[in-house]
Amino acid sequence: MRSSGTSSSTPAEPGEPDEFERLVGRAQACTACAANLPHPPRPVLRVSPTARLLIVGQAPGRRVHETGIPWNDPSGDLLRAWLGMTREQFYDASRIAIVPTGLCYPGTAKGSDLPPRPECAPLWHPPLRAAMPGIRLTLLIGAYAQAYYLGKRRGRTLADTVHAWRDFLPDHFPLPHPSPRNRLWLKRHSWFEQEVLPALRERVGAVLAGGDNPGATD
Repeated sequence: MRSSGTSSSTPAEPGEPDEFERLVGRAQACTACAANLPHPPRPVLRVSPTARLLIVGQAPGRRVHETGIPWNDPSGDLLRAWLGMTREQFYDASRIAIVPTGLCYPGTAKGSDLPPRPECAPLWHPPLRAAMPGIRLTLLIGAYAQAYYLGKRRGRTLADTVHAWRDFLPDHFPLPHPSPRNRLWLKRHSWFEQEVLPALRERVGAVLAGGDNPGATD
């Protein structure tokens, strides 16, 4: 089974591994945004029809683009610490799918990564989600993922959205981005580590253990 994939505009039907592989291949070969990228497209994602947890971030950074491994950077190290996971557990594509809002590295401007290309999520997330019927929880990491999946339901600020995490269960769990640049945000919002992280670990653990209704929402 492929651990990184692409998609197509035609959703795969559950139980059709060949169609799933074709979908992944189309996503990996996507060039829809090529004219707007600083490097040749290299979609970075990991998907499986058996995955139960979906992690949606923003877009690959330079290091991830170079290695082709999602969350293979300091942000990923902190995310794994938040989840209480080893690298081996985190990269088990049979249980955990990783599909960023933008599949390719968008480049930088003034020292910061550019936003995900807006064409990407509408093109690939619907068919990929349809091809992974076992997903029980989606982690929405950062403002771009939350904007795409939550729309007008999200709060006025990212902190408002994350603080209201119970409102988005059981399908979604919003989180800040674990970038080293966000250390000040984390320091200012100590409730995140004290209140949200324990609930996150409990819910993710229940989902990966096979629970369809993992715990209460309060």
